[in-house]
Amino acid sequence: MRRRSASLLGLAGLLALPLTVMPQAQAADGLVSTGKAATASSVETSAFGPGLAVDGSTASRWASLEGVDPQWIRIDLGANHTISRVKLDWETAYGKTYRIQTSADGSTWTDVYSTTAGDGATDDLTVSGSGRYVRMYGTGRGTPYGYSLWEFEVYGAPAGGGGGGGTAVPFGSHLKPYAAGILKPTGSQAAIDQKVVDYYNKWKTAFVRQNCGNGWYQIISPDADHPYVAEAQGYGMVVTATMAGADPDAKRIFDGLVKWKIDHPSAINPDLLAAEQDTACRSVNGGDGATDGDMDVAYGLLLADKQWGSTGTYNYKDLALKHIAAIKKDELNPTTKLLKLGDWSSSGDQYYYISRTSDWMVDHFRAFRRASGDTTWDAVRTAHQTQISRLQSTYASGTGLLPDFVVDTNTTPKPAPGQVLEDPNDGAYWWNACRTPWRIADDAVTSGDATSLAAARKLNSWIKTKTGGDPNKIAIGYKLNGTQIASGSEAAFFAPFAVAAMTDPGSQAWLDALWNKMLATPVDTGSYFSASIQLQVMITASGNHWVP
Repeated sequence: MRRRSASLLGLAGLLALPLTVMPQAQAADGLVSTGKAATASSVETSAFGPGLAVDGSTASRWASLEGVDPQWIRIDLGANHTISRVKLDWETAYGKTYRIQTSADGSTWTDVYSTTAGDGATDDLTVSGSGRYVRMYGTGRGTPYGYSLWEFEVYGAPAGGGGGGGTAVPFGSHLKPYAAGILKPTGSQAAIDQKVVDYYNKWKTAFVRQNCGNGWYQIISPDADHPYVAEAQGYGMVVTATMAGADPDAKRIFDGLVKWKIDHPSAINPDLLAAEQDTACRSVNGGDGATDGDMDVAYGLLLADKQWGSTGTYNYKDLALKHIAAIKKDELNPTTKLLKLGDWSSSGDQYYYISRTSDWMVDHFRAFRRASGDTTWDAVRTAHQTQISRLQSTYASGTGLLPDFVVDTNTTPKPAPGQVLEDPNDGAYWWNACRTPWRIADDAVTSGDATSLAAARKLNSWIKTKTGGDPNKIAIGYKLNGTQIASGSEAAFFAPFAVAAMTDPGSQAWLDALWNKMLATPVDTGSYFSASIQLQVMITASGNHWVP
Protein backbone atom coordinates (compact mmCIF):
# COMPACT_ATOMS: atom_id res chain seq x y z
CA MET A 1 0.00 0.00 0.00
CA ARG A 2 1.13 3.53 -0.82
CA ARG A 3 2.42 5.81 1.89
CA ARG A 4 0.40 9.00 2.39
CA SER A 5 1.68 12.54 2.65
CA ALA A 6 1.86 14.37 5.99
CA SER A 7 -1.23 16.03 7.47
CA LEU A 8 -2.41 17.28 10.86
CA LEU A 9 -6.12 17.43 10.02
CA GLY A 10 -6.77 14.34 12.16
CA LEU A 11 -6.44 16.48 15.25
CA ALA A 12 -9.91 17.97 14.79
CA GLY A 13 -11.41 15.31 17.02
CA LEU A 14 -9.01 15.85 19.88
CA LEU A 15 -10.61 15.23 23.26
CA ALA A 16 -10.20 17.61 26.17
CA LEU A 17 -6.83 16.41 27.45
CA PRO A 18 -3.90 18.45 28.78
CA LEU A 19 -1.82 18.77 25.62
CA THR A 20 -1.23 20.88 22.56
CA VAL A 21 -0.34 19.83 19.04
CA MET A 22 2.72 21.38 17.48
CA PRO A 23 5.02 20.37 14.63
CA GLN A 24 8.10 20.61 16.80
CA ALA A 25 8.84 19.64 20.41
CA GLN A 26 10.97 21.52 22.86
CA ALA A 27 14.58 21.80 21.87
CA ALA A 28 15.74 19.80 24.88
CA ASP A 29 13.71 16.72 23.93
CA GLY A 30 15.57 13.63 22.77
CA LEU A 31 14.40 10.66 20.73
CA VAL A 32 14.32 7.86 23.31
CA SER A 33 12.42 5.05 21.56
CA THR A 34 14.67 3.91 18.72
CA GLY A 35 15.81 0.33 19.16
CA LYS A 36 13.83 -0.20 22.36
CA ALA A 37 11.78 -3.33 23.02
CA ALA A 38 8.37 -3.20 21.36
CA THR A 39 5.40 -5.53 21.56
CA ALA A 40 1.98 -5.45 19.96
CA SER A 41 -1.45 -6.97 20.31
CA SER A 42 -1.00 -8.69 16.94
CA VAL A 43 0.93 -8.66 13.68
CA GLU A 44 -0.42 -9.07 10.17
CA THR A 45 2.47 -11.45 9.39
CA SER A 46 5.93 -12.04 10.83
CA ALA A 47 7.28 -9.60 8.25
CA PHE A 48 5.58 -6.71 10.10
CA GLY A 49 6.74 -7.14 13.70
CA PRO A 50 6.47 -4.28 16.24
CA GLY A 51 10.22 -3.81 16.39
CA LEU A 52 10.09 -2.46 12.84
CA ALA A 53 8.25 0.62 14.10
CA VAL A 54 11.18 1.58 16.33
CA ASP A 55 14.09 0.63 14.04
CA GLY A 56 14.70 4.16 12.74
CA SER A 57 13.77 3.21 9.17
CA THR A 58 10.77 4.50 7.22
CA ALA A 59 11.16 1.58 4.80
CA SER A 60 9.90 -0.97 7.33
CA ARG A 61 6.73 -1.03 9.39
CA TRP A 62 4.55 -2.70 11.98
CA ALA A 63 1.11 -3.85 10.86
CA SER A 64 -1.63 -5.40 12.97
CA LEU A 65 -4.17 -8.01 11.94
CA GLU A 66 -6.64 -6.64 9.45
CA GLY A 67 -10.25 -5.90 10.35
CA VAL A 68 -9.91 -6.24 14.13
CA ASP A 69 -10.34 -3.64 16.90
CA PRO A 70 -8.87 -2.80 19.34
CA GLN A 71 -5.14 -3.11 18.58
CA TRP A 72 -2.07 -1.66 20.26
CA ILE A 73 1.69 -1.28 19.95
CA ARG A 74 3.76 -0.60 23.05
CA ILE A 75 7.34 0.59 23.57
CA ASP A 76 9.35 -0.22 26.69
CA LEU A 77 11.77 2.64 27.27
CA GLY A 78 13.62 0.56 29.87
CA ALA A 79 13.22 3.11 32.67
CA ASN A 80 10.88 5.89 33.73
CA HIS A 81 10.92 8.90 31.39
CA THR A 82 9.20 12.24 31.14
CA ILE A 83 7.38 12.20 27.80
CA SER A 84 6.91 15.44 25.87
CA ARG A 85 6.41 14.42 22.26
CA VAL A 86 5.07 11.44 20.29
CA LYS A 87 5.31 11.16 16.52
CA LEU A 88 3.28 8.62 14.54
CA ASP A 89 4.25 8.04 10.92
CA TRP A 90 1.21 6.14 9.61
CA GLU A 91 1.14 3.88 6.61
CA THR A 92 -2.11 3.86 4.59
CA ALA A 93 -3.73 1.71 7.30
CA TYR A 94 -4.12 4.35 9.99
CA GLY A 95 -6.00 4.85 13.24
CA LYS A 96 -9.07 7.09 13.15
CA THR A 97 -9.83 6.67 16.86
CA TYR A 98 -6.84 6.05 19.07
CA ARG A 99 -5.13 7.05 22.29
CA ILE A 100 -1.54 7.59 23.34
CA GLN A 101 -1.00 6.18 26.81
CA THR A 102 1.83 5.98 29.31
CA SER A 103 2.41 3.54 32.16
CA ALA A 104 4.92 3.01 34.92
CA ASP A 105 4.37 -0.76 35.12
CA GLY A 106 2.85 -1.89 31.82
CA SER A 107 -0.43 -2.60 33.61
CA THR A 108 -2.09 0.71 34.58
CA TRP A 109 -2.35 3.22 31.72
CA THR A 110 -2.89 6.99 31.60
CA ASP A 111 -4.17 8.76 28.49
CA VAL A 112 -2.00 11.68 27.36
CA TYR A 113 -3.70 12.08 23.99
CA SER A 114 -6.92 10.93 22.34
CA THR A 115 -8.64 11.55 19.02
CA THR A 116 -11.73 10.31 17.20
CA ALA A 117 -10.90 11.97 13.87
CA GLY A 118 -7.45 10.82 12.87
CA ASP A 119 -6.75 10.95 9.12
CA GLY A 120 -3.41 9.16 9.00
CA ALA A 121 -0.22 10.51 7.46
CA THR A 122 2.01 11.98 10.21
CA ASP A 123 0.77 12.95 13.66
CA ASP A 124 3.36 14.99 15.57
CA LEU A 125 2.01 15.44 19.09
CA THR A 126 3.25 17.49 22.02
CA VAL A 127 2.12 15.76 25.19
CA SER A 128 2.79 15.88 28.91
CA GLY A 129 3.28 12.65 30.83
CA SER A 130 5.69 10.17 32.27
CA GLY A 131 6.25 6.44 32.34
CA ARG A 132 8.42 3.55 31.32
CA TYR A 133 5.95 2.37 28.69
CA VAL A 134 4.25 4.28 25.89
CA ARG A 135 1.63 2.78 23.63
CA MET A 136 -0.70 3.64 20.78
CA TYR A 137 -4.07 2.08 21.61
CA GLY A 138 -6.31 2.00 18.57
CA THR A 139 -10.06 1.46 18.91
CA GLY A 140 -11.26 2.56 15.47
CA ARG A 141 -9.55 1.90 12.15
CA GLY A 142 -9.51 4.50 9.41
CA THR A 143 -9.56 1.82 6.68
CA PRO A 144 -10.85 -1.75 6.33
CA TYR A 145 -7.29 -2.95 6.94
CA GLY A 146 -5.57 -2.82 10.34
CA TYR A 147 -3.18 -0.35 11.98
CA SER A 148 0.24 0.20 10.49
CA LEU A 149 3.10 2.50 11.48
CA TRP A 150 6.30 3.14 9.59
CA GLU A 151 7.73 4.66 12.75
CA PHE A 152 6.53 5.25 16.32
CA GLU A 153 8.78 7.87 17.93
CA VAL A 154 8.79 8.93 21.57
CA TYR A 155 10.72 12.00 22.76
CA GLY A 156 11.58 12.84 26.33
CA ALA A 157 14.24 12.37 28.99
CA PRO A 158 15.03 9.81 31.71
CA ALA A 159 13.37 10.61 35.02
CA GLY A 160 14.58 9.79 38.50
CA GLY A 161 13.45 6.55 40.10
CA GLY A 162 14.25 4.08 37.37
CA GLY A 163 11.20 2.07 36.42
CA GLY A 164 8.94 4.00 38.74
CA GLY A 165 8.12 0.89 40.76
CA GLY A 166 6.79 -0.85 37.65
CA THR A 167 7.66 -4.13 36.02
CA ALA A 168 11.36 -4.83 36.59
CA VAL A 169 11.88 -7.39 33.81
CA PRO A 170 9.16 -6.80 31.21
CA PHE A 171 8.70 -9.44 28.58
CA GLY A 172 10.84 -8.59 25.57
CA SER A 173 13.36 -6.52 27.53
CA HIS A 174 15.97 -9.32 27.63
CA LEU A 175 17.53 -7.85 30.73
CA LYS A 176 18.62 -11.31 31.90
CA PRO A 177 20.95 -12.69 29.19
CA TYR A 178 21.59 -16.40 28.84
CA ALA A 179 24.93 -18.16 29.24
CA ALA A 180 27.52 -17.71 26.50
CA GLY A 181 27.01 -19.74 23.33
CA ILE A 182 23.29 -20.43 23.79
CA LEU A 183 21.34 -20.41 20.53
CA LYS A 184 18.07 -18.70 19.70
CA PRO A 185 15.79 -19.25 16.69
CA THR A 186 16.85 -17.50 13.50
CA GLY A 187 15.15 -14.16 12.89
CA SER A 188 14.76 -10.71 14.39
CA GLN A 189 14.32 -10.63 18.14
CA ALA A 190 11.21 -8.48 17.85
CA ALA A 191 9.54 -10.96 15.48
CA ILE A 192 10.44 -13.90 17.73
CA ASP A 193 9.07 -12.12 20.81
CA GLN A 194 5.87 -11.28 18.97
CA LYS A 195 5.26 -14.94 18.14
CA VAL A 196 5.37 -15.70 21.85
CA VAL A 197 2.96 -12.88 22.63
CA ASP A 198 0.59 -14.15 19.93
CA TYR A 199 0.64 -17.67 21.33
CA TYR A 200 0.25 -16.38 24.89
CA ASN A 201 -2.85 -14.39 23.98
CA LYS A 202 -4.45 -17.51 22.50
CA TRP A 203 -3.42 -19.60 25.52
CA LYS A 204 -4.89 -16.96 27.82
CA THR A 205 -8.20 -17.00 25.97
CA ALA A 206 -8.34 -20.79 26.11
CA PHE A 207 -7.38 -21.42 29.72
CA VAL A 208 -7.51 -18.34 31.98
CA ARG A 209 -10.80 -18.20 33.86
CA GLN A 210 -12.61 -16.25 36.57
CA ASN A 211 -15.02 -18.89 37.84
CA CYS A 212 -16.89 -19.08 41.15
CA GLY A 213 -16.37 -15.37 41.89
CA ASN A 214 -14.51 -14.43 45.07
CA GLY A 215 -11.81 -12.55 43.15
CA TRP A 216 -10.27 -15.78 41.92
CA TYR A 217 -8.46 -16.45 38.68
CA GLN A 218 -7.78 -20.05 37.67
CA ILE A 219 -6.14 -21.97 34.86
CA ILE A 220 -8.68 -24.50 33.70
CA SER A 221 -7.49 -28.03 32.90
CA PRO A 222 -9.93 -29.76 30.53
CA ASP A 223 -7.58 -32.71 30.02
CA ALA A 224 -6.97 -33.41 33.73
CA ASP A 225 -8.99 -35.47 36.21
CA HIS A 226 -10.48 -32.30 37.64
CA PRO A 227 -11.18 -28.85 36.16
CA TYR A 228 -8.54 -27.21 38.32
CA VAL A 229 -5.22 -28.81 39.27
CA ALA A 230 -2.23 -27.35 41.08
CA GLU A 231 0.13 -27.99 38.19
CA ALA A 232 -1.96 -25.74 35.95
CA GLN A 233 -2.10 -22.96 38.56
CA GLY A 234 1.67 -23.15 38.93
CA TYR A 235 2.12 -22.87 35.18
CA GLY A 236 -0.22 -19.88 35.18
CA MET A 237 1.68 -18.05 37.91
CA VAL A 238 5.05 -18.51 36.23
CA VAL A 239 3.67 -17.53 32.81
CA THR A 240 1.78 -14.42 33.89
CA ALA A 241 4.67 -13.09 35.98
CA THR A 242 7.00 -13.63 33.02
CA MET A 243 4.62 -12.01 30.49
CA ALA A 244 4.28 -8.86 32.61
CA GLY A 245 4.79 -5.85 30.40
CA ALA A 246 3.42 -7.63 27.33
CA ASP A 247 0.07 -8.22 29.03
CA PRO A 248 -1.44 -5.18 30.80
CA ASP A 249 -3.57 -7.58 32.85
CA ALA A 250 -0.67 -9.75 34.05
CA LYS A 251 -0.55 -8.47 37.62
CA ARG A 252 -4.32 -8.60 38.05
CA ILE A 253 -4.41 -12.20 36.81
CA PHE A 254 -1.45 -13.12 38.98
CA ASP A 255 -3.08 -11.67 42.09
CA GLY A 256 -6.23 -13.63 41.33
CA LEU A 257 -4.14 -16.80 41.12
CA VAL A 258 -2.49 -15.88 44.42
CA LYS A 259 -5.91 -15.50 46.04
CA TRP A 260 -6.86 -18.94 44.68
CA LYS A 261 -3.69 -20.40 46.24
CA ILE A 262 -4.36 -18.77 49.61
CA ASP A 263 -8.01 -19.85 49.64
CA HIS A 264 -7.24 -23.46 48.65
CA PRO A 265 -4.58 -24.57 51.14
CA SER A 266 -3.37 -28.14 51.40
CA ALA A 267 -5.08 -30.02 54.21
CA ILE A 268 -1.64 -31.27 55.33
CA ASN A 269 0.41 -28.08 55.12
CA PRO A 270 -1.65 -24.88 54.71
CA ASP A 271 1.32 -23.05 53.17
CA LEU A 272 1.02 -25.38 50.16
CA LEU A 273 -1.70 -25.53 47.49
CA ALA A 274 -4.38 -28.24 47.47
CA ALA A 275 -3.85 -30.26 44.29
CA GLU A 276 -7.38 -30.60 42.84
CA GLN A 277 -10.66 -28.67 42.75
CA ASP A 278 -14.06 -29.50 41.28
CA THR A 279 -16.47 -27.44 39.16
CA ALA A 280 -17.69 -25.66 42.31
CA CYS A 281 -14.07 -24.65 43.06
CA ARG A 282 -13.94 -26.90 46.14
CA SER A 283 -10.82 -28.91 46.94
CA VAL A 284 -11.35 -32.64 46.55
CA ASN A 285 -9.54 -35.98 47.02
CA GLY A 286 -8.29 -35.13 50.48
CA GLY A 287 -7.12 -31.63 49.62
CA ASP A 288 -3.43 -32.49 49.87
CA GLY A 289 -0.56 -30.97 47.86
CA ALA A 290 1.31 -32.00 44.72
CA THR A 291 5.00 -31.25 44.41
CA ASP A 292 5.02 -30.19 40.76
CA GLY A 293 2.39 -27.49 41.30
CA ASP A 294 3.98 -26.27 44.52
CA MET A 295 7.41 -25.91 42.90
CA ASP A 296 6.02 -23.58 40.24
CA VAL A 297 3.79 -21.67 42.69
CA ALA A 298 6.83 -20.82 44.82
CA TYR A 299 8.87 -19.91 41.75
CA GLY A 300 6.07 -17.75 40.37
CA LEU A 301 5.84 -15.85 43.67
CA LEU A 302 9.58 -15.15 43.53
CA LEU A 303 9.20 -13.84 39.98
CA ALA A 304 6.36 -11.60 41.11
CA ASP A 305 8.42 -10.19 43.97
CA LYS A 306 11.17 -9.25 41.52
CA GLN A 307 8.71 -7.89 38.96
CA TRP A 308 6.41 -5.78 41.12
CA GLY A 309 7.81 -5.77 44.65
CA SER A 310 5.96 -7.07 47.69
CA THR A 311 4.35 -3.96 49.14
CA GLY A 312 1.00 -4.24 47.35
CA THR A 313 -2.07 -6.37 48.05
CA TYR A 314 0.06 -9.46 48.60
CA ASN A 315 3.52 -9.85 50.08
CA TYR A 316 4.83 -12.13 47.35
CA LYS A 317 8.21 -12.60 48.99
CA ASP A 318 6.73 -13.68 52.32
CA LEU A 319 4.32 -16.07 50.62
CA ALA A 320 7.18 -17.49 48.53
CA LEU A 321 9.42 -18.08 51.54
CA LYS A 322 6.61 -19.83 53.40
CA HIS A 323 5.89 -21.98 50.36
CA ILE A 324 9.57 -22.87 49.94
CA ALA A 325 9.84 -23.81 53.62
CA ALA A 326 6.72 -25.94 53.31
CA ILE A 327 8.12 -27.77 50.27
CA LYS A 328 11.26 -28.50 52.27
CA LYS A 329 9.25 -29.73 55.25
CA ASP A 330 6.65 -31.90 53.54
CA GLU A 331 7.62 -32.48 49.89
CA LEU A 332 11.33 -33.18 50.21
CA ASN A 333 12.72 -36.46 51.44
CA PRO A 334 15.16 -35.39 54.19
CA THR A 335 17.33 -38.48 53.72
CA THR A 336 17.76 -38.60 49.95
CA LYS A 337 17.33 -34.84 49.34
CA LEU A 338 15.09 -35.81 46.41
CA LEU A 339 11.58 -34.48 45.98
CA LYS A 340 8.64 -36.63 47.04
CA LEU A 341 5.44 -36.89 45.03
CA GLY A 342 3.50 -34.64 47.39
CA ASP A 343 2.97 -33.69 51.01
CA TRP A 344 0.71 -36.73 51.38
CA SER A 345 3.60 -39.23 51.27
CA SER A 346 5.21 -39.92 54.62
CA SER A 347 7.86 -42.19 56.10
CA GLY A 348 6.86 -45.83 55.95
CA ASP A 349 4.43 -45.66 53.03
CA GLN A 350 5.12 -47.29 49.66
CA TYR A 351 5.65 -43.94 47.91
CA TYR A 352 8.15 -42.39 50.30
CA TYR A 353 11.16 -43.36 48.18
CA ILE A 354 9.64 -42.59 44.78
CA SER A 355 10.34 -39.37 42.87
CA ARG A 356 8.97 -37.87 39.64
CA THR A 357 11.73 -36.67 37.29
CA SER A 358 9.65 -33.88 35.78
CA ASP A 359 9.61 -32.24 39.23
CA TRP A 360 13.41 -31.93 39.17
CA MET A 361 13.51 -28.21 38.32
CA VAL A 362 17.12 -27.28 38.88
CA ASP A 363 16.72 -23.57 38.17
CA HIS A 364 13.95 -23.48 40.80
CA PHE A 365 16.34 -24.93 43.39
CA ARG A 366 18.79 -22.12 42.58
CA ALA A 367 16.06 -19.52 43.04
CA PHE A 368 14.95 -21.07 46.35
CA ARG A 369 18.53 -20.99 47.65
CA ARG A 370 18.98 -17.36 46.62
CA ALA A 371 15.70 -16.21 48.14
CA SER A 372 15.84 -18.18 51.40
CA GLY A 373 19.57 -18.25 52.06
CA ASP A 374 19.09 -21.91 53.04
CA THR A 375 22.07 -23.99 51.91
CA THR A 376 19.89 -27.11 51.98
CA TRP A 377 18.82 -26.14 48.47
CA ASP A 378 22.41 -26.42 47.28
CA ALA A 379 22.43 -30.02 48.48
CA VAL A 380 19.02 -30.61 46.91
CA ARG A 381 20.21 -29.25 43.56
CA THR A 382 23.33 -31.42 43.64
CA ALA A 383 21.34 -34.53 44.57
CA HIS A 384 18.97 -34.11 41.63
CA GLN A 385 21.71 -33.29 39.14
CA THR A 386 23.66 -36.33 40.31
CA GLN A 387 20.67 -38.58 39.72
CA ILE A 388 20.00 -37.09 36.28
CA SER A 389 23.56 -37.90 35.21
CA ARG A 390 23.48 -41.33 36.84
CA LEU A 391 20.15 -42.35 35.31
CA GLN A 392 21.31 -41.22 31.87
CA SER A 393 24.58 -43.14 32.03
CA THR A 394 23.21 -46.29 33.70
CA TYR A 395 19.78 -46.77 32.13
CA ALA A 396 19.78 -44.62 28.98
CA SER A 397 23.36 -44.41 27.80
CA GLY A 398 22.33 -44.18 24.16
CA THR A 399 19.47 -41.73 24.56
CA GLY A 400 19.78 -39.69 27.76
CA LEU A 401 16.05 -40.19 28.38
CA LEU A 402 14.69 -40.17 31.92
CA PRO A 403 11.77 -42.25 33.22
CA ASP A 404 8.54 -40.79 34.54
CA PHE A 405 9.23 -42.17 38.01
CA VAL A 406 12.30 -43.31 39.93
CA VAL A 407 11.98 -45.89 42.71
CA ASP A 408 14.26 -47.05 45.53
CA THR A 409 15.69 -43.57 45.98
CA ASN A 410 17.01 -44.58 49.42
CA THR A 411 19.24 -47.32 48.02
CA THR A 412 20.01 -47.52 44.30
CA PRO A 413 17.58 -45.29 42.40
CA LYS A 414 16.23 -46.90 39.23
CA PRO A 415 13.38 -46.48 36.74
CA ALA A 416 10.01 -47.74 37.95
CA PRO A 417 9.67 -51.45 37.04
CA GLY A 418 6.06 -50.93 35.91
CA GLN A 419 3.05 -49.08 37.19
CA VAL A 420 3.87 -47.55 40.57
CA LEU A 421 1.52 -44.57 40.46
CA GLU A 422 -0.10 -43.74 37.12
CA ASP A 423 0.60 -46.00 34.15
CA PRO A 424 2.31 -49.22 33.01
CA ASN A 425 4.86 -46.89 31.36
CA ASP A 426 5.86 -45.28 34.66
CA GLY A 427 9.43 -46.45 34.01
CA ALA A 428 9.53 -45.01 30.48
CA TYR A 429 9.85 -41.57 28.89
CA TRP A 430 6.14 -40.88 28.94
CA TRP A 431 3.63 -38.14 29.86
CA ASN A 432 5.61 -36.88 32.86
CA ALA A 433 9.21 -37.19 31.73
CA CYS A 434 8.40 -35.59 28.37
CA ARG A 435 9.03 -32.28 30.19
CA THR A 436 12.55 -33.14 31.34
CA PRO A 437 14.46 -31.80 28.28
CA TRP A 438 12.85 -28.43 28.94
CA ARG A 439 13.37 -28.52 32.71
CA ILE A 440 17.01 -29.62 32.46
CA ALA A 441 17.85 -27.20 29.66
CA ASP A 442 16.13 -24.26 31.38
CA ASP A 443 18.92 -24.46 33.94
CA ALA A 444 21.57 -25.03 31.29
CA VAL A 445 20.72 -21.94 29.25
CA THR A 446 20.37 -19.61 32.24
CA SER A 447 23.24 -20.82 34.42
CA GLY A 448 25.68 -22.40 31.96
CA ASP A 449 26.12 -25.20 34.52
CA ALA A 450 28.33 -27.94 33.04
CA THR A 451 26.24 -30.81 34.45
CA SER A 452 22.98 -29.43 33.09
CA LEU A 453 24.59 -28.63 29.75
CA ALA A 454 25.91 -32.19 29.41
CA ALA A 455 22.55 -33.73 30.24
CA ALA A 456 20.68 -31.46 27.81
CA ARG A 457 23.18 -32.04 25.01
CA LYS A 458 22.92 -35.80 25.42
CA LEU A 459 19.16 -35.61 24.93
CA ASN A 460 19.54 -33.23 22.01
CA SER A 461 22.11 -35.35 20.21
CA TRP A 462 19.97 -38.47 20.45
CA ILE A 463 16.64 -36.97 19.32
CA LYS A 464 18.22 -35.06 16.45
CA THR A 465 19.82 -38.27 15.17
CA LYS A 466 16.76 -40.40 15.90
CA THR A 467 14.52 -38.16 13.77
CA GLY A 468 17.03 -37.23 11.10
CA GLY A 469 16.44 -33.60 11.99
CA ASP A 470 12.71 -33.79 11.31
CA PRO A 471 10.64 -32.71 14.36
CA ASN A 472 7.54 -34.28 12.80
CA LYS A 473 9.13 -37.64 13.59
CA ILE A 474 9.27 -37.05 17.35
CA ALA A 475 6.95 -39.73 18.70
CA ILE A 476 4.65 -39.82 21.70
CA GLY A 477 6.80 -41.61 24.24
CA TYR A 478 9.88 -43.82 24.21
CA LYS A 479 11.35 -46.65 26.17
CA LEU A 480 14.65 -45.58 27.69
CA ASN A 481 16.51 -47.42 24.92
CA GLY A 482 14.81 -45.21 22.33
CA THR A 483 12.08 -47.61 21.19
CA GLN A 484 8.96 -45.67 20.23
CA ILE A 485 5.86 -46.23 22.37
CA ALA A 486 3.16 -44.47 20.33
CA SER A 487 2.86 -42.68 17.01
CA GLY A 488 1.55 -39.20 16.41
CA SER A 489 2.76 -35.70 17.22
CA GLU A 490 2.14 -33.87 20.48
CA ALA A 491 3.50 -30.51 21.65
CA ALA A 492 4.23 -31.92 25.11
CA PHE A 493 6.73 -34.25 23.46
CA PHE A 494 8.29 -32.24 20.62
CA ALA A 495 8.42 -28.74 22.14
CA PRO A 496 10.71 -29.49 25.14
CA PHE A 497 13.49 -30.66 22.82
CA ALA A 498 13.77 -27.09 21.48
CA VAL A 499 15.29 -25.91 24.76
CA ALA A 500 17.78 -28.79 24.68
CA ALA A 501 18.70 -27.80 21.12
CA MET A 502 19.59 -24.30 22.31
CA THR A 503 22.52 -25.74 24.27
CA ASP A 504 24.33 -27.17 21.22
CA PRO A 505 26.18 -24.69 18.96
CA GLY A 506 25.87 -27.16 16.08
CA SER A 507 22.07 -27.40 16.23
CA GLN A 508 20.90 -24.10 14.72
CA ALA A 509 19.05 -25.75 11.84
CA TRP A 510 17.48 -28.28 14.23
CA LEU A 511 16.41 -25.53 16.64
CA ASP A 512 14.88 -23.58 13.75
CA ALA A 513 12.98 -26.66 12.62
CA LEU A 514 11.60 -27.18 16.13
CA TRP A 515 10.69 -23.50 16.44
CA ASN A 516 8.88 -23.56 13.09
CA LYS A 517 7.08 -26.73 14.15
CA MET A 518 5.81 -24.88 17.24
CA LEU A 519 4.72 -21.88 15.16
CA ALA A 520 2.78 -24.22 12.89
CA THR A 521 1.04 -25.88 15.86
CA PRO A 522 -2.08 -24.05 17.06
CA VAL A 523 -3.05 -23.87 20.72
CA ASP A 524 -4.82 -27.11 21.61
CA THR A 525 -7.75 -25.70 23.56
CA GLY A 526 -8.50 -29.17 24.92
CA SER A 527 -5.07 -29.60 26.51
CA TYR A 528 -3.77 -27.10 29.05
CA PHE A 529 -0.86 -29.54 29.46
CA SER A 530 0.54 -29.44 25.93
CA ALA A 531 -0.35 -25.79 25.33
CA SER A 532 1.21 -24.63 28.61
CA ILE A 533 4.38 -26.61 27.97
CA GLN A 534 4.75 -25.22 24.46
CA LEU A 535 4.17 -21.66 25.70
CA GLN A 536 6.86 -21.97 28.37
CA VAL A 537 9.26 -23.53 25.87
CA MET A 538 8.63 -20.62 23.49
CA ILE A 539 9.30 -18.18 26.33
CA THR A 540 12.68 -19.81 26.93
CA ALA A 541 13.52 -20.18 23.24
CA SER A 542 12.83 -16.47 22.68
CA GLY A 543 15.30 -15.50 25.42
CA ASN A 544 12.68 -14.42 27.96
CA HIS A 545 13.04 -17.03 30.71
CA TRP A 546 14.86 -15.76 33.78
CA VAL A 547 15.66 -16.94 37.28
CA PRO A 548 14.69 -14.66 40.18
